[in-house]
Amino acid sequence: MKKNELKDLLEKEKISKSIYSLDGGLPNEKLCLGFENNKWIVYYSERGIRTGVVEFITENDACDYIYNQIKAIATGRVK
Repeated sequence: MKKNELKDLLEKEKISKSIYSLDGGLPNEKLCLGFENNKWIVYYSERGIRTGVVEFITENDACDYIYNQIKAIATGRVK
């Protein structure tokens, strides 16, 4: 899926925007999706620090990964 499809899906499922950002950056206490140096990245941002950075070659793989992570958080199934 593409970033715009992910955004629509999360809105449709009424997932709170307080747990994620699809615009990268360093928002506090959010799971983030970004695109840097020709790679898609997913990471957790807290107090201006990125942790758990995972890199992807394709937008599809990054969006699938962050969707599954967001769903796990939203449903309380975080590992």
